[in-house]
Amino acid sequence: MASLRDIKGRITSTKKTKQITKAMEMVSASKLNRAEQNARSFVPYSEKIQEVVTGIAAGGGSVKHPMLESREVKRTGYVVITSDRGLAGAYNSSVLRKVYQEIKQNHTSTDEYTLITLGRVGRDFFRNRNMPIDKEVTGISDQPDFADISTITSETVQLYTDGKIDQLYIYYNHYVSAITQEVTEKKVLPLTNLGEDGKAAASSSYEYEPSQEEILEVLLPQYAESLIYGALLDGKASEHAARMTAMKSATDNADDLIGDLSLSYNRARQAAITQEITEIVGGAAALE
Repeated sequence: MASLRDIKGRITSTKKTKQITKAMEMVSASKLNRAEQNARSFVPYSEKIQEVVTGIAAGGGSVKHPMLESREVKRTGYVVITSDRGLAGAYNSSVLRKVYQEIKQNHTSTDEYTLITLGRVGRDFFRNRNMPIDKEVTGISDQPDFADISTITSETVQLYTDGKIDQLYIYYNHYVSAITQEVTEKKVLPLTNLGEDGKAAASSSYEYEPSQEEILEVLLPQYAESLIYGALLDGKASEHAARMTAMKSATDNADDLIGDLSLSYNRARQAAITQEITEIVGGAAALE
């Protein structure tokens, strides 16, 4: 049985750990509020640019662009969004497991795919498995601006434009609520799904200057980049929510452990007192 000093030491260390996890929970809750606002604020822009692009692509009929046309898939690009730090429950492991399974099922050679990682955890995961990483970004702000990832998004879209990849997918955790995040797979390029909303978008009347083709030439790369940025904002909200939930769970577990240790401490203390009384009574009886 552990000594009173050992049990008391464990209680003290657990209380200190609880203070840390409680503080981290509160910090994550504060960051979550702003991250959730950022993600929601980006939705109107994303929807409007999609409406315009869809209207041109579906309404013109004769409008063509490489980003709108499927081609033979020889190499696939995967954008994977994770965090730079741990202590976020299953936030990172769930999305990495999904990507890893997809790659193993669909590819037999590293020449058939490449990875673009946003976040240190994802980069280290794939690097440790000798999987090809074409581009990477770490140290992304908790409240990222588009400028933070503008270079990697434009370079990633350029990979498709240059024919180095033939399709591009993005994997991230979609924010549903503070306690629920869903691993999401989204096809970024080619933009073949625009036709699904063609009728709704075509009902909007626009006049294009100088021409639809020239506008698409500018808008389509921006739209593809906005999909990546929107996923990053969504993923950041999920990250803060996952970390807040994980730290709350750790705090609750610390409370339970402190209760169990306190009970053990009281029992050990009572046993020690009983033992001392027994020895005193025995000693007194021996003197008689």
